[in-house]
Amino acid sequence: MKYMLIMRANDSAVEAYQEMDFEQVLNAMGAYNESMIKAGVMLAGEGLSDAKEGFVVDFSAEKPIITDGPYGETHELFNGFWIIQVASREEAAEWASRCPLGPGNKLEVRRVTDESDFADYSENEYVQKEAGWREQLGTK
Repeated sequence: MKYMLIMRANDSAVEAYQEMDFEQVLNAMGAYNESMIKAGVMLAGEGLSDAKEGFVVDFSAEKPIITDGPYGETHELFNGFWIIQVASREEAAEWASRCPLGPGNKLEVRRVTDESDFADYSENEYVQKEAGWREQLGTK
């Protein structure tokens, strides 16, 4: 099973991060990433730029509306993610618990859907194409 670990932080965590030695942050996250790679569970992981550099596409109106960042409250934003492949929900929770994040940070852990989630739609053209797309992209 694949899980996405979504990193979130509140205002106090963001402030604390700005006061931390960046090399210590790099070393802690690097060691965490390395442990997941060595265990064979990490498929992907990236940090994200500041929300000020991003934008939101809102589909509430007839024509989508693009709003530049920053947007939303800090606790609603996510700052990075990992995608891991593990045997169970419990194993995903164990890896998430090892993340070197401090107070004011959270990891939202969500299972990534797979073909079994769409078994009732196995005749759908795009569900059938999905396997080929995954192969083209080099993903499972």
